[in-house]
Amino acid sequence: MVDRQSGSERYMTNAEDDILVRQALQADAESFGQLCRRYYPALVAVADSILLDHHLAEDAAQETLAEACRQLARLKEPGRFGPWVTAICRNVAKDMLRERLRRPAPLDPGAPTTADHGEEEPSELLAKALQQLPQRLREVVFLRFYNGWSYEKMAQVLGATPGSIDGRLRRAKKRIAGYLARNGFGKGRIP
Repeated sequence: MVDRQSGSERYMTNAEDDILVRQALQADAESFGQLCRRYYPALVAVADSILLDHHLAEDAAQETLAEACRQLARLKEPGRFGPWVTAICRNVAKDMLRERLRRPAPLDPGAPTTADHGEEEPSELLAKALQQLPQRLREVVFLRFYNGWSYEKMAQVLGATPGSIDGRLRRAKKRIAGYLARNGFGKGRIP
């Protein structure tokens, strides 16, 4: 999180979350607003890692925060707001994905009717590589490389340790590299 006044990196702490949650439970709307501003980018990234659609991910993050507001009194450990709200976000995004998959896709009259078997664009190949990752690995990739988060911030939000975040990122990079290599990206060809 960037502190808007000083522009410096500001890390979320369990103690700060604990205080903000307790104040929000006492009907302090600004405290819940601070929690929302603090976690919204992470929630978008987590939802995006599931939905693979940034606009839907923003909707999921907003729905998550609304649900968190309704369920805040059920949070047993106020200092663990980050992992709790992230779990809600995963569920919301998965529900949205299931709903999207149930509905048939509308036909696009301008879309080509035959498959193009030409060479894929690097960005398309990378997107497919990301889709092949398990969701736990994909979410750390989105938080790290799309949001620029540190291992410590990711660990706090995901309820993990920086070491486990490092391990997830290493596994994700290895799988992405393997996928790219299997699909024609050799030396000298970088997406």
